[in-house]
Amino acid sequence: MFKILAIDDDDIFCYAIKRVVNRLGHDFFEAPTIVQALKIVSEIEFDLILLDVGLPDGNGLDILPVLKESTGSPEVIIITGAGDAKGAELAILNGAWDYVEKTDSTQKISLTITRVLQYRAEQKKSLDTARIKYLKRESIIGNSLKMKRSLDLVAKAAACDANVLITGETGTGKELFAEAIHVNSARKSHDLVTIDCAALPENLAENLLFGHKKGVYTGADDNRSGLIKMADASSLFLDEIAELSPALQKIFLRVLQERKFRPLGGGKEITSDFRLIAATNRNLDEMAEKGSFRKDLLFRIRSLHIELPRLCEREGDIKDLARYYLDFFCDKQMLDSKGVSSDFFDVLTGYSWPGNVRELSNTMEHVVVAALNEPTVFPNHLPKPLRLHVVKSNLLGSSQTKGHTKGMPWEYSRDKMPPLSDFREEVTLACERQYLVDLMNQVSSLKEACGISGLSRSRLYAILKTHGVSTGKKG
Repeated sequence: MFKILAIDDDDIFCYAIKRVVNRLGHDFFEAPTIVQALKIVSEIEFDLILLDVGLPDGNGLDILPVLKESTGSPEVIIITGAGDAKGAELAILNGAWDYVEKTDSTQKISLTITRVLQYRAEQKKSLDTARIKYLKRESIIGNSLKMKRSLDLVAKAAACDANVLITGETGTGKELFAEAIHVNSARKSHDLVTIDCAALPENLAENLLFGHKKGVYTGADDNRSGLIKMADASSLFLDEIAELSPALQKIFLRVLQERKFRPLGGGKEITSDFRLIAATNRNLDEMAEKGSFRKDLLFRIRSLHIELPRLCEREGDIKDLARYYLDFFCDKQMLDSKGVSSDFFDVLTGYSWPGNVRELSNTMEHVVVAALNEPTVFPNHLPKPLRLHVVKSNLLGSSQTKGHTKGMPWEYSRDKMPPLSDFREEVTLACERQYLVDLMNQVSSLKEACGISGLSRSRLYAILKTHGVSTGKKG
C-alpha cells in the first residue's frame, strides 16, 4: 500500500483523485496550501505527490525541490489548470515525474498514477534483492540525505557495467566515488586505472593511451602496453574529462564504441574490455552546446550520472567529517586523539566551505598541527581567515535578521522616523556592537581579538567598554 498526497485547493479535483487512489487500494491525503503541505510532508513519508501550480499561498513549483528532498524521495506529478511550456520544463528539470493538465481525462491521470506506483514497487523490490548488500565506502564519510542518495547510485553503478559520469565541484570527492564504484563491482580484483585528462600531454597522449610496438620510434626498444590495455577487465577512470582536447575526444569516442584500438606502429587492432568512469567539475551540457565538448561523447559517458552535493548542502555531515579527519591527522602525526570544545563545531558549521571536503580535510590538518600536543582543539586553532569569515557572516546575518526585531534602531514608525544622518549613526553603532559581541564569542584571548579586528589592545578595550561588551575574562 502506497501513500499519496494531493496538494491542491480544488475540492472537486481532489475528490476525483481520492476516488482513483482508493479504488487502487492506497492511502490518500490532501493539503490545500503550501504551508499545510510542508507540515504534513514533514510528518508522513509519501510515495507520490500530486502538486498544483496555482495555490492560495504561492506557486507550487517553488516547493518542488523541497518535496523531492523530503523523506522517502517521493515522485511528484505536477497538476495545473493551464498548459505552460516553461513551467513544464522547470518541473522536469527539478525532478518531477510528469506535468499534466486538470482538463486531461480521469483515465489518463489514473494511468499516470498507476505507472508511478508500478515504478515505486519495482524500485523497492530491486533494492531488496540488490546484489550489493554491503557497500564498501572507505573514506566516504557522511549520512545526510543527499549523501545517501549519491551512495545509492554508487551501489546501482557497481551492480552493472554501464558508463558512469560523476560531476560535482572541486573537493566533493569525485575520485573517492569512482574508487567506491570500482571496489564494489565485479571488476574489483583488478586495479583501477586512472587517467588525469588535465595532465595528459597531447603529443604523447596516443602513446600513453594505446602503447607502442618495438621500433616504432627511436628508443622504443620493447613493446609497451598503454593505459587502456592495462584497464582490460578492470575500470578506466577519466578524471577531469572536460579537459580532453577535441582530437582526443574523437579518439576516445571510437574506443568507447568499439572497445578496440591500434598501438603506435601496430598493424592489428587489439581489444580492451574496460568499464568507463568519468568525472568533471564543469558543466558538460553547456560545453556541448558551445561546441567545446562532443555531444555524442557526452551521451556515451553518461549512461549513469552521479552528481555529488556540495559540503554546505550535506546537513549534519560536517561534524562527522571533521572528527574523521581530526583523528586521521592525529594518527599521521603519531598523536593521541584530541578532544573538541563545544564551540569548535559551531564555527565549522557556520562556514560555507567553498572548497568542500578537500578544504575541510586541509583545515583539520592545520588544526592538528596548530594544537600539536594540546589535548583539546578550540576555535582559535582554526585558520584565522576561516574564523574571520564566520564572524563577518554572523554579523551580516545579525544585521539582516535583527532588523525586524524589537529594539533595533531601524525599526521606526512613520511619525518617529529620524533624519538620515541620525539613522546612519545608530545603525553603525548597532552593527559595531554586534561585531564586537561575535568577535569576543569566537576568540580565546584579547591578543587574538586584536589580530582579527586590527585594533590595538587599548583601542579594543575602549570600544568594548563604550558598547558594554564583556571580555569574558580573556587575557
